Amino acid sequence: MAPFVTISTHTTSSIPRPHILYNVEVAKDGKETIVSRRYSEFEALHKALKDPFVLPPKRLLATTFVPSAWVDDSLIAERKTGLATYISELLSAAEFAASPVLEQFLSPDGDTNATRFNPEDAVPSTLSRKAAMNLLETGNEVEAQATIIAAAYYPDWSADSNPPEKIDFSKFDILFFAFATPNSSSTLTWDSGSQSILQRLVSAKNKSGKSTKIVLSVGGWGGSKYFSQACSSSANRTKFVNAMASAVKQYGLDGIDIDWEYPNSEGAGNPHSSADAANLLSLFKSMRSALPSPKLISAAVPHLPWLGSNGKPLTDVSAYAAVMDYVNIMNYDVWGASSTPGPNAPLGNLCGTSTQPQASAQAALAQWKKAGFPASKQLLGLPLYGYVSESSKTTLTGSLMPSSDMVLLAKPEDATGAKPVEFVNGAHVRSKLTLNADARNAKAAAEGEVTIQANLQSWYGQQIPFNEIVKSGALVKKSDGTYGQGGGFTMAWDNCSDTPFLYNTSQKTVVTYDDTWSLGDKASFAKSNGMAGCFTWSLDQPKDDGVTLQNVIRKSLGK
Repeated sequence: MAPFVTISTHTTSSIPRPHILYNVEVAKDGKETIVSRRYSEFEALHKALKDPFVLPPKRLLATTFVPSAWVDDSLIAERKTGLATYISELLSAAEFAASPVLEQFLSPDGDTNATRFNPEDAVPSTLSRKAAMNLLETGNEVEAQATIIAAAYYPDWSADSNPPEKIDFSKFDILFFAFATPNSSSTLTWDSGSQSILQRLVSAKNKSGKSTKIVLSVGGWGGSKYFSQACSSSANRTKFVNAMASAVKQYGLDGIDIDWEYPNSEGAGNPHSSADAANLLSLFKSMRSALPSPKLISAAVPHLPWLGSNGKPLTDVSAYAAVMDYVNIMNYDVWGASSTPGPNAPLGNLCGTSTQPQASAQAALAQWKKAGFPASKQLLGLPLYGYVSESSKTTLTGSLMPSSDMVLLAKPEDATGAKPVEFVNGAHVRSKLTLNADARNAKAAAEGEVTIQANLQSWYGQQIPFNEIVKSGALVKKSDGTYGQGGGFTMAWDNCSDTPFLYNTSQKTVVTYDDTWSLGDKASFAKSNGMAGCFTWSLDQPKDDGVTLQNVIRKSLGK
């Protein structure tokens, strides 16, 4: 019987500086041993064995330190799970299980030849930025933490409007190429011409000399029919994983993104099973074996964790986090086109009036983190599109103007424990950008100008790309790079979701969307709350004048 490994507890030591010791419990043949090891000792073991398994990532405190207890808890929980998985994998592999180096590591009296104190071993809230920098200057070998990520989905249908050869790869750390889809044979199906486009994308990236990672996204809203079947048995999972691993090798890719919409839920009318979530975990584990780090494994996910066998969101997804790099939170489509329009992508339930309080950037971060998926492995999704509604409304559903002492603006943390955005101009100041359309048109008439009326009625009930809103004239780019109203539309701001909208009552048209202000706020939120970064859906939609929206997102992420 294979040994059973757990790391359920940890201790701290103050010599030479406060650091964490993880208590490794190994049960085998009725005997149990417990050894306490620092993170850097696991790292030394990994280097000595040269094994293919994955350690939980480093978190260089000199660049990420935030002095709060939740950072400690999040980091320690992530490492407990990841380190236990790492040791279990070593003991299950014959070529490593009998290694004297591993035996010594797991011996209470064993000498691990540990390196001197490393910032990665520290208790985060006891190590200041200055102290961490001093440690680095003393010569400790510490790998720099990955830069916060700016990513985007590149659908294969983007090739005509946004050819791979014209992409500025310096703007993107990851491009998720969408989509290949699982099929009834538990392998992959490709759209006509998509493999050629993928080859062009990889080739263009390589020629650019940039370090952008190209990751294949599998599935999508219309491509999730066979996920449940492909994950339902060990044999099917093996075929599916082999197909994905072969694609990674054939096209020189950097990983796989699973966009299953959704496990144990019909999504677009898909077959599903109460065992989907458990089978998905088995799939991720098999993928990690076939695609060892640094290959990326991610998943596009809703605001709440996957549905378990009881039909409710999983309360513990730490085992998934241990073998994955990211979850890509799809914080959009919260409210589509409607006679009572609401926000497409709310930052939060900022007035406490939302009818969907679990569907926002703030709520998603809190919900996934509470279930054991660290913020540092969460990418926040940002939409580059909106919705056009046939409506005469001049406010969004569930919205009320907040008072001056609104919790989010007045206090350092909200009820979710997330840090609020430091608004660029302040929500109230920004709402003053809203101008009265009649007054504007009257001024234009007095000055002899002709106001060209925008008309978006042909878009009723549909998604509308950002560039189409601009193209219509309903949005006009200003000299400072932001966008204002045009074409007879009034631009308004919904403080309760931190998103803009446009309305034209004479045309009975409301457009809910995101702009430079709201995208910047959500990116700032991701950065200030220790998230891995942001991604956009999708790269074909903002092409009004280049990469204006992406530049705002990057700036707000500190890039």
